[in-house]
Amino acid sequence: MDKVPRALAVWLPPLALMGLIFVLSAMPSDDVDRGLAYFLGRKIAHFTEYALLTALWWRALRTRLAARTAVLLAVVISVAYAATDEAHQLRVDGRHGTPVDVLIDTAGAVTAATLIVRRRRSLPA
Repeated sequence: MDKVPRALAVWLPPLALMGLIFVLSAMPSDDVDRGLAYFLGRKIAHFTEYALLTALWWRALRTRLAARTAVLLAVVISVAYAATDEAHQLRVDGRHGTPVDVLIDTAGAVTAATLIVRRRRSLPA
């Protein structure tokens, strides 16, 4: 496989997901209360998108770094992006950036990292 397409294949997905998160965060909210199921669904989405972001960053970073360093850096990038995403939401009409959402995002990132480390340990040498 050519180096340029391979590089795109590993580096584009985490960047694209970050772009999607930014676009979704920039959408104004109408502040309508849609109930508990909607609220929980949004929190599960936060957890899931940052777990996926961490996995995608790990996949890209491990092409350049040791696996352990890559997983730690993937978590750092994801958590930092979660914090900046919440700060961004403070400037969007009807949106509210919260530390709780950063904690949920962090839980997703750490869960993904934990699964990656456990999976790697369970593989035969």
